[in-house]
Amino acid sequence: MIHQEWADVSVQEHKKLKGIKNQNLRDHMSEAELIFTALAELSTRQIAESENATGLEENKKASKIGGNIAKSARLELESKTGRKVVTSENYLPPTKAKQIESKKKKKKR
Repeated sequence: MIHQEWADVSVQEHKKLKGIKNQNLRDHMSEAELIFTALAELSTRQIAESENATGLEENKKASKIGGNIAKSARLELESKTGRKVVTSENYLPPTKAKQIESKKKKKKR
């Protein structure tokens, strides 16, 4: 929910955009994507704490507000730089994951 709010795409859509399936999305995020994710999560947590949020509905409200704070910052940065924050660029090159798998297979032999 927080991710959808700040990034304007769901986690699944973001993974698809980056061309990953079972891997951890954060491992493939750019520095900016990680920073905006952290901002959204921090904002959500602090809002929930300051409002003593309990239960799903109150925490859902905090997550929308927290995500929106990061979204506003993302849109501001994108307008100043002319570059999108959420992109298909993948921090980890696909060959790196394959190399790790190959090393694991060799060790098993």
